[in-house]
Amino acid sequence: MTQPSRPVLLGTKAELAAARPGLPAPVVLVPTMGALHAGHRALLRAAHARTVCDRTVSDRTATAGSVIVSVFVNPLQFRPGEDLDRYPRTMEDDLAMCAAEGVAAVFAPSAAEMYPGGGPEVTVEPGPAGRVFEGEFRPGFFGGVLTVVLKLFHLTRPDAAVFGAKDAQQLALVRRMVADTDLGIEIESVPTVRDPDGLATSSRNRYLSAADRSVALSLPRALRAGVNAAEAGQGASAVLAAAQEVLRAEPALAVDYVAVVDPRTFGPVHEGPVHGGPVHGGPVHGGPVHGGSALIVAAARAGGTRLIDNMPVELAAGPGNSAGPGSSDAEGL
Repeated sequence: MTQPSRPVLLGTKAELAAARPGLPAPVVLVPTMGALHAGHRALLRAAHARTVCDRTVSDRTATAGSVIVSVFVNPLQFRPGEDLDRYPRTMEDDLAMCAAEGVAAVFAPSAAEMYPGGGPEVTVEPGPAGRVFEGEFRPGFFGGVLTVVLKLFHLTRPDAAVFGAKDAQQLALVRRMVADTDLGIEIESVPTVRDPDGLATSSRNRYLSAADRSVALSLPRALRAGVNAAEAGQGASAVLAAAQEVLRAEPALAVDYVAVVDPRTFGPVHEGPVHGGPVHGGPVHGGPVHGGSALIVAAARAGGTRLIDNMPVELAAGPGNSAGPGSSDAEGL
């Protein structure tokens, strides 16, 4: 059996600049922090499908486009005490997956290559949507994410980029940055991939002991309870209450937040108490009735591992679906 071609490994910006003109268009970027898993494989396949789709639409005789994967554990999005040093690094396995999925090039720079002279003085301000939920619990996180994504966009000059829906707040902010700065890059999302037991696939899942994983499963169960309430015709308040009931039943799970939000702005559609206290942001104030597409988002710790998850819901419009002001974590790339 013929072995798949190993992607070109590029470790410096100069090497990337030299290789970039030889990559057939369209070029699709998949930004990652490595430790690739089944969720990343879905991103790679979506990126590859995008290159074939573009070729078919524009010129059936043209060479297929190119997928670039970036592998960079970005120090800007880790706070002191987080898992920067122990974040899994599995380059050989990552390259094998990229080869199997037809990736043309892997850009894997060092921190010194990306940030010569130390951290940058000019960074991207994520705006109001970047200060709630993950932005509240991990101050500076989204500034670090958007700064590195913008740098990767400039360096790779992609026609499109693919992100996972698991990091929904990150996805919304990247889309906003692209729109607000006129980058002209199409942002595509891929639905969350889940392990067989329902836990959202994540590089950090390997940190979980068997006991911690059992506790962590309350997170997707809670979100599914919210989805079931929405499918039964319930509004945002009932959706949130259904999720909260599941979370309360697992006291070993330390919940940071659970909320129903607008998927574009991450403004809360409704917030209520979790474990007897208010979700971050305080009480709900009266506002317009909300119905339609929303996300139920949550973050929690099982043992020493922090997990995030979300599921889309379709809300019924009705009394109690108050949209009100409030503030409120993402694995990131």
